[in-house]
Amino acid sequence: MRSGLQAAGSLAAGRMAYAFTERFPDKDRMKAIVLEKPGYLRMTDLKDPMTRKPEEAVVRVQRVGICGTDLHAFQGSQPFFAYPRILGHELGVEIADIGKNEFGLKVGDRCALEPYINCGRCVACRRGKPNCCVELQVLGVHLDGGMQEQLVAPILKLHKSETLSFDQLALAEMLSIGLHAVQRASLSPDDVLLVVGAGPIGLAVIEFVRLAGLEVTVMDVNEKRLAYCRDSLKVANCIDAKGEPLSQLLEIHHGELPTVVFDCTGNPQSMMNAFCYVAHGGKLIFVGLFVGDVTFNDPSFHSHEMTLISSRNATGLEFRRVLRMMESGVIDAGRWVTHHVHYSSVADQFPHWVHSDDEFRKALVEW
Repeated sequence: MRSGLQAAGSLAAGRMAYAFTERFPDKDRMKAIVLEKPGYLRMTDLKDPMTRKPEEAVVRVQRVGICGTDLHAFQGSQPFFAYPRILGHELGVEIADIGKNEFGLKVGDRCALEPYINCGRCVACRRGKPNCCVELQVLGVHLDGGMQEQLVAPILKLHKSETLSFDQLALAEMLSIGLHAVQRASLSPDDVLLVVGAGPIGLAVIEFVRLAGLEVTVMDVNEKRLAYCRDSLKVANCIDAKGEPLSQLLEIHHGELPTVVFDCTGNPQSMMNAFCYVAHGGKLIFVGLFVGDVTFNDPSFHSHEMTLISSRNATGLEFRRVLRMMESGVIDAGRWVTHHVHYSSVADQFPHWVHSDDEFRKALVEW
Protein backbone atom coordinates (compact mmCIF):
# COMPACT_ATOMS: atom_id res chain seq x y z
CA MET A 1 0.00 0.00 0.00
CA ARG A 2 1.36 3.39 -0.99
CA SER A 3 2.10 6.07 1.53
CA GLY A 4 0.03 9.25 1.49
CA LEU A 5 3.29 11.16 0.95
CA GLN A 6 3.73 9.69 -2.51
CA ALA A 7 2.49 11.32 -5.69
CA ALA A 8 -1.21 11.25 -6.49
CA GLY A 9 -2.50 8.28 -8.42
CA SER A 10 -5.88 6.70 -8.94
CA LEU A 11 -9.01 8.23 -7.44
CA ALA A 12 -10.51 4.79 -6.89
CA ALA A 13 -12.53 4.07 -3.78
CA GLY A 14 -9.72 2.03 -2.28
CA ARG A 15 -7.47 5.08 -2.31
CA MET A 16 -10.16 7.16 -0.65
CA ALA A 17 -10.51 4.64 2.15
CA TYR A 18 -6.91 4.83 3.37
CA ALA A 19 -6.88 5.00 7.14
CA PHE A 20 -5.16 7.88 8.89
CA THR A 21 -2.72 5.51 10.57
CA GLU A 22 -1.68 4.08 7.20
CA ARG A 23 -1.01 7.47 5.68
CA PHE A 24 0.98 8.78 8.62
CA PRO A 25 2.46 6.23 11.03
CA ASP A 26 2.78 8.85 13.77
CA LYS A 27 -0.87 9.04 14.84
CA ASP A 28 -0.28 12.11 17.01
CA ARG A 29 0.86 14.28 14.10
CA MET A 30 -0.63 15.25 10.78
CA LYS A 31 0.37 17.16 7.67
CA ALA A 32 -0.92 20.65 6.94
CA ILE A 33 -0.18 23.39 4.39
CA VAL A 34 0.06 26.90 5.82
CA LEU A 35 -0.09 30.14 3.86
CA GLU A 36 2.47 32.03 5.93
CA LYS A 37 2.23 35.25 3.93
CA PRO A 38 1.25 36.24 0.40
CA GLY A 39 3.07 34.02 -2.07
CA TYR A 40 4.49 31.60 0.50
CA LEU A 41 2.95 28.19 1.29
CA ARG A 42 4.70 25.88 3.75
CA MET A 43 4.18 22.20 4.58
CA THR A 44 4.19 21.56 8.32
CA ASP A 45 3.22 19.05 11.01
CA LEU A 46 0.38 19.75 13.42
CA LYS A 47 -0.94 17.97 16.47
CA ASP A 48 -3.76 15.58 15.56
CA PRO A 49 -7.13 17.01 16.76
CA MET A 50 -8.12 14.09 18.98
CA THR A 51 -10.49 16.05 21.26
CA ARG A 52 -13.86 17.52 20.42
CA LYS A 53 -16.96 18.89 22.10
CA PRO A 54 -20.20 16.86 22.10
CA GLU A 55 -21.65 19.02 19.33
CA GLU A 56 -18.54 18.53 17.16
CA ALA A 57 -17.04 15.82 14.99
CA VAL A 58 -13.50 15.08 13.87
CA VAL A 59 -13.42 14.77 10.09
CA ARG A 60 -10.76 13.40 7.80
CA VAL A 61 -10.23 15.71 4.83
CA GLN A 62 -10.33 13.88 1.49
CA ARG A 63 -10.77 16.65 -1.10
CA VAL A 64 -10.22 20.40 -1.09
CA GLY A 65 -11.46 22.60 -3.91
CA ILE A 66 -9.38 25.62 -4.89
CA CYS A 67 -11.36 28.77 -5.60
CA GLY A 68 -10.82 32.48 -6.13
CA THR A 69 -10.74 33.13 -2.38
CA ASP A 70 -7.67 30.90 -2.04
CA LEU A 71 -5.93 32.42 -5.06
CA HIS A 72 -6.65 35.97 -3.87
CA ALA A 73 -5.32 35.10 -0.40
CA PHE A 74 -2.15 33.78 -2.03
CA GLN A 75 -1.85 37.08 -3.89
CA GLY A 76 -2.58 39.15 -0.77
CA SER A 77 -5.85 40.64 -2.04
CA GLN A 78 -8.54 38.70 -0.14
CA PRO A 79 -10.90 40.66 2.17
CA PHE A 80 -11.47 39.51 5.78
CA PHE A 81 -8.16 37.62 5.75
CA ALA A 82 -5.20 37.38 8.15
CA TYR A 83 -1.91 35.46 7.90
CA PRO A 84 -0.76 32.84 8.64
CA ARG A 85 -3.72 30.71 7.64
CA ILE A 86 -4.49 27.17 6.55
CA LEU A 87 -6.56 27.59 3.39
CA GLY A 88 -9.41 25.43 2.18
CA HIS A 89 -13.18 25.84 2.50
CA GLU A 90 -14.51 23.66 -0.34
CA LEU A 91 -14.37 20.34 1.46
CA GLY A 92 -15.30 16.72 0.90
CA VAL A 93 -14.70 14.91 4.21
CA GLU A 94 -15.16 11.59 6.00
CA ILE A 95 -16.27 11.45 9.63
CA ALA A 96 -13.47 10.05 11.78
CA ASP A 97 -14.96 10.56 15.26
CA ILE A 98 -18.46 11.56 16.34
CA GLY A 99 -20.78 11.06 19.28
CA LYS A 100 -24.50 10.43 19.39
CA ASN A 101 -26.33 13.11 17.40
CA GLU A 102 -29.81 14.01 16.20
CA PHE A 103 -28.76 13.84 12.54
CA GLY A 104 -27.90 10.13 12.56
CA LEU A 105 -24.35 10.77 11.41
CA LYS A 106 -21.73 8.13 12.15
CA VAL A 107 -18.05 7.34 11.66
CA GLY A 108 -17.29 6.67 7.99
CA ASP A 109 -20.05 8.89 6.57
CA ARG A 110 -19.06 11.01 3.58
CA CYS A 111 -20.10 14.66 3.88
CA ALA A 112 -19.79 18.11 2.38
CA LEU A 113 -18.62 20.48 5.09
CA GLU A 114 -20.42 23.81 5.20
CA PRO A 115 -17.53 26.13 6.16
CA TYR A 116 -19.51 29.05 7.61
CA ILE A 117 -19.40 29.14 11.41
CA ASN A 118 -22.16 31.43 12.68
CA CYS A 119 -23.09 32.54 16.20
CA GLY A 120 -26.80 31.62 16.15
CA ARG A 121 -27.69 34.70 18.25
CA CYS A 122 -27.26 37.84 16.17
CA VAL A 123 -29.91 39.68 14.16
CA ALA A 124 -28.96 37.87 10.93
CA CYS A 125 -28.99 34.41 12.51
CA ARG A 126 -32.33 35.07 14.21
CA ARG A 127 -33.80 36.06 10.84
CA GLY A 128 -32.63 32.89 9.08
CA LYS A 129 -29.53 34.41 7.44
CA PRO A 130 -26.59 32.61 9.12
CA ASN A 131 -24.59 33.08 5.91
CA CYS A 132 -24.06 36.75 6.83
CA CYS A 133 -23.87 36.37 10.62
CA VAL A 134 -22.48 39.43 12.43
CA GLU A 135 -19.74 37.24 13.90
CA LEU A 136 -19.32 34.95 10.88
CA GLN A 137 -16.10 32.98 10.67
CA VAL A 138 -15.30 31.07 7.51
CA LEU A 139 -12.96 28.09 7.49
CA GLY A 140 -9.89 28.87 5.42
CA VAL A 141 -10.43 32.63 5.81
CA HIS A 142 -11.04 33.62 9.44
CA LEU A 143 -10.29 30.15 10.84
CA ASP A 144 -7.87 27.47 9.68
CA GLY A 145 -9.41 25.44 6.89
CA GLY A 146 -9.14 22.11 5.17
CA MET A 147 -5.57 21.98 3.89
CA GLN A 148 -4.79 19.58 6.70
CA GLU A 149 -5.27 15.92 7.42
CA GLN A 150 -8.09 16.30 9.94
CA LEU A 151 -10.07 19.05 11.62
CA VAL A 152 -12.85 19.53 14.14
CA ALA A 153 -16.18 20.80 12.78
CA PRO A 154 -19.68 21.41 14.16
CA ILE A 155 -21.94 18.42 13.46
CA LEU A 156 -24.60 20.87 12.27
CA LYS A 157 -22.33 21.86 9.36
CA LEU A 158 -21.91 18.32 8.00
CA HIS A 159 -24.14 17.39 5.07
CA LYS A 160 -24.12 13.68 4.29
CA SER A 161 -24.50 11.88 0.98
CA GLU A 162 -24.74 8.11 0.53
CA THR A 163 -23.80 8.20 -3.13
CA LEU A 164 -21.67 11.23 -4.02
CA SER A 165 -17.90 10.98 -4.39
CA PHE A 166 -15.49 13.13 -2.38
CA ASP A 167 -14.86 15.12 -5.58
CA GLN A 168 -18.56 15.93 -5.86
CA LEU A 169 -18.88 16.75 -2.16
CA ALA A 170 -16.02 19.26 -2.46
CA LEU A 171 -17.92 21.04 -5.26
CA ALA A 172 -21.04 21.57 -3.14
CA GLU A 173 -19.87 24.85 -1.61
CA MET A 174 -19.17 26.48 -4.96
CA LEU A 175 -22.54 25.36 -6.31
CA SER A 176 -24.35 26.52 -3.18
CA ILE A 177 -22.95 30.03 -3.65
CA GLY A 178 -24.35 30.06 -7.18
CA LEU A 179 -27.74 28.83 -5.98
CA HIS A 180 -27.84 31.44 -3.21
CA ALA A 181 -27.03 34.25 -5.65
CA VAL A 182 -29.76 33.18 -8.06
CA GLN A 183 -32.28 32.93 -5.24
CA ARG A 184 -31.28 36.42 -4.06
CA ALA A 185 -32.20 37.70 -7.52
CA SER A 186 -35.84 36.48 -7.30
CA LEU A 187 -35.98 35.84 -11.03
CA SER A 188 -39.09 36.25 -13.15
CA PRO A 189 -39.90 34.27 -16.34
CA ASP A 190 -39.48 37.38 -18.49
CA ASP A 191 -36.09 38.40 -17.07
CA VAL A 192 -33.15 38.91 -19.43
CA LEU A 193 -29.92 37.68 -17.80
CA LEU A 194 -26.24 38.63 -17.98
CA VAL A 195 -23.48 36.86 -16.06
CA VAL A 196 -20.19 38.75 -15.92
CA GLY A 197 -17.28 36.43 -15.11
CA ALA A 198 -17.18 32.82 -16.29
CA GLY A 199 -15.01 31.42 -13.52
CA PRO A 200 -16.31 28.64 -11.24
CA ILE A 201 -18.79 30.86 -9.37
CA GLY A 202 -20.02 32.33 -12.63
CA LEU A 203 -20.49 28.81 -14.00
CA ALA A 204 -22.50 27.92 -10.89
CA VAL A 205 -24.74 30.96 -11.40
CA ILE A 206 -25.20 30.05 -15.07
CA GLU A 207 -26.19 26.51 -14.03
CA PHE A 208 -29.00 27.66 -11.74
CA VAL A 209 -30.20 30.39 -14.09
CA ARG A 210 -30.64 27.77 -16.80
CA LEU A 211 -32.31 25.36 -14.40
CA ALA A 212 -34.80 28.17 -13.81
CA GLY A 213 -35.60 27.96 -17.52
CA LEU A 214 -33.93 31.21 -18.58
CA GLU A 215 -31.35 31.94 -21.24
CA VAL A 216 -28.22 33.86 -20.30
CA THR A 217 -25.58 36.04 -21.92
CA VAL A 218 -22.04 35.59 -20.59
CA MET A 219 -19.28 38.21 -20.49
CA ASP A 220 -15.59 37.69 -19.69
CA VAL A 221 -12.15 38.93 -20.68
CA ASN A 222 -10.81 35.38 -21.10
CA GLU A 223 -11.50 33.98 -24.56
CA LYS A 224 -10.90 30.40 -23.45
CA ARG A 225 -13.55 30.72 -20.76
CA LEU A 226 -15.94 32.17 -23.31
CA ALA A 227 -15.12 29.34 -25.72
CA TYR A 228 -15.96 26.82 -23.00
CA CYS A 229 -19.32 28.51 -22.44
CA ARG A 230 -20.05 28.51 -26.17
CA ASP A 231 -18.84 25.01 -27.00
CA SER A 232 -19.53 23.00 -23.85
CA LEU A 233 -22.40 24.86 -22.21
CA LYS A 234 -24.00 25.93 -25.51
CA VAL A 235 -24.39 29.55 -24.39
CA ALA A 236 -25.57 31.37 -27.50
CA ASN A 237 -24.39 34.86 -26.61
CA CYS A 238 -20.84 35.35 -25.26
CA ILE A 239 -19.25 38.79 -25.06
CA ASP A 240 -15.55 39.64 -24.85
CA ALA A 241 -15.40 42.46 -22.29
CA LYS A 242 -12.20 43.75 -23.85
CA GLY A 243 -14.22 44.98 -26.83
CA GLU A 244 -17.31 47.18 -26.72
CA PRO A 245 -19.48 45.23 -24.27
CA LEU A 246 -22.27 47.79 -23.95
CA SER A 247 -22.85 48.05 -27.69
CA GLN A 248 -22.71 44.25 -28.00
CA LEU A 249 -25.34 43.89 -25.26
CA LEU A 250 -27.64 46.39 -26.98
CA GLU A 251 -27.22 44.59 -30.30
CA ILE A 252 -27.93 41.15 -28.80
CA HIS A 253 -31.03 42.35 -26.97
CA HIS A 254 -32.43 44.57 -29.75
CA GLY A 255 -31.61 47.92 -28.18
CA GLU A 256 -32.41 46.97 -24.59
CA LEU A 257 -30.28 45.91 -21.65
CA PRO A 258 -30.51 42.90 -19.30
CA THR A 259 -33.00 43.15 -16.45
CA VAL A 260 -30.74 41.11 -14.14
CA VAL A 261 -26.93 41.28 -14.08
CA PHE A 262 -24.73 39.04 -11.92
CA ASP A 263 -21.13 40.18 -11.50
CA CYS A 264 -19.07 37.20 -10.36
CA THR A 265 -15.61 38.65 -10.97
CA GLY A 266 -14.50 40.28 -7.72
CA ASN A 267 -12.79 42.78 -10.03
CA PRO A 268 -13.37 46.46 -9.10
CA GLN A 269 -13.44 47.78 -12.66
CA SER A 270 -15.82 45.07 -13.78
CA MET A 271 -18.13 45.65 -10.82
CA MET A 272 -18.32 49.38 -11.40
CA ASN A 273 -18.83 48.93 -15.15
CA ALA A 274 -21.69 46.54 -14.42
CA PHE A 275 -23.96 49.44 -13.40
CA CYS A 276 -24.00 50.43 -17.07
CA TYR A 277 -25.31 47.04 -18.20
CA VAL A 278 -28.57 47.04 -16.19
CA ALA A 279 -31.93 47.96 -17.74
CA HIS A 280 -34.22 50.56 -16.18
CA GLY A 281 -36.00 48.87 -13.27
CA GLY A 282 -33.43 46.08 -13.24
CA LYS A 283 -31.22 44.39 -10.66
CA LEU A 284 -27.46 44.12 -10.17
CA ILE A 285 -26.20 41.29 -7.98
CA PHE A 286 -22.61 41.35 -6.72
CA VAL A 287 -21.48 37.77 -6.10
CA GLY A 288 -17.75 38.52 -6.08
CA LEU A 289 -16.05 41.03 -3.80
CA PHE A 290 -12.75 42.86 -3.50
CA VAL A 291 -10.80 45.00 -1.01
CA GLY A 292 -11.95 48.54 -1.67
CA ASP A 293 -14.88 50.80 -2.52
CA VAL A 294 -17.47 50.50 -5.27
CA THR A 295 -18.47 53.85 -6.80
CA PHE A 296 -21.23 54.66 -9.28
CA ASN A 297 -23.02 57.61 -10.81
CA ASP A 298 -25.95 58.39 -8.53
CA PRO A 299 -28.19 60.18 -11.07
CA SER A 300 -27.90 57.18 -13.41
CA PHE A 301 -28.54 54.76 -10.54
CA HIS A 302 -31.66 56.67 -9.46
CA SER A 303 -32.96 57.22 -12.97
CA HIS A 304 -32.91 53.45 -13.48
CA GLU A 305 -34.49 52.79 -10.06
CA MET A 306 -31.95 50.01 -9.97
CA THR A 307 -31.88 47.38 -7.22
CA LEU A 308 -28.35 46.61 -5.97
CA ILE A 309 -27.99 43.27 -4.17
CA SER A 310 -25.03 41.60 -2.51
CA SER A 311 -24.84 37.83 -2.19
CA ARG A 312 -22.67 36.26 0.49
CA ASN A 313 -21.95 32.55 0.98
CA ALA A 314 -24.90 30.12 1.23
CA THR A 315 -27.10 28.41 3.81
CA GLY A 316 -27.29 24.84 5.03
CA LEU A 317 -30.62 24.46 3.24
CA GLU A 318 -28.93 25.38 -0.04
CA PHE A 319 -26.11 22.90 0.62
CA ARG A 320 -28.66 20.12 1.09
CA ARG A 321 -30.58 21.14 -2.03
CA VAL A 322 -27.38 21.10 -4.09
CA LEU A 323 -26.45 17.63 -2.81
CA ARG A 324 -29.87 16.24 -3.73
CA MET A 325 -29.59 17.78 -7.21
CA MET A 326 -26.17 16.21 -7.72
CA GLU A 327 -27.41 12.86 -6.43
CA SER A 328 -30.28 12.90 -8.93
CA GLY A 329 -28.00 13.86 -11.81
CA VAL A 330 -29.61 17.26 -12.39
CA ILE A 331 -26.20 18.90 -11.88
CA ASP A 332 -22.85 17.57 -13.09
CA ALA A 333 -20.24 20.08 -11.95
CA GLY A 334 -17.48 17.49 -12.29
CA ARG A 335 -17.03 18.54 -15.91
CA TRP A 336 -15.71 21.87 -14.66
CA VAL A 337 -12.74 20.25 -12.87
CA THR A 338 -9.58 20.76 -14.89
CA HIS A 339 -6.89 19.84 -12.35
CA HIS A 340 -6.45 17.06 -9.78
CA VAL A 341 -3.33 17.32 -7.61
CA HIS A 342 -1.91 15.57 -4.58
CA TYR A 343 -1.46 17.82 -1.54
CA SER A 344 2.33 17.47 -1.81
CA SER A 345 2.21 19.41 -5.12
CA VAL A 346 0.05 22.30 -3.93
CA ALA A 347 2.87 24.74 -3.13
CA ASP A 348 4.36 24.23 -6.60
CA GLN A 349 1.03 24.56 -8.41
CA PHE A 350 -0.43 27.67 -6.75
CA PRO A 351 1.69 30.23 -8.64
CA HIS A 352 0.69 28.60 -11.94
CA TRP A 353 -3.00 28.68 -11.03
CA VAL A 354 -2.81 32.35 -10.01
CA HIS A 355 -1.25 33.42 -13.29
CA SER A 356 -2.92 30.82 -15.48
CA ASP A 357 -4.20 31.94 -18.85
CA ASP A 358 -4.99 28.41 -20.01
CA GLU A 359 -8.22 26.48 -19.46
CA PHE A 360 -7.96 26.40 -15.66
CA ARG A 361 -11.42 26.35 -14.10
CA LYS A 362 -11.41 24.26 -10.92
CA ALA A 363 -8.68 22.33 -9.12
CA LEU A 364 -9.24 19.61 -6.53
CA VAL A 365 -6.56 18.70 -3.99
CA GLU A 366 -6.42 15.10 -2.87
CA TRP A 367 -5.48 14.32 0.74
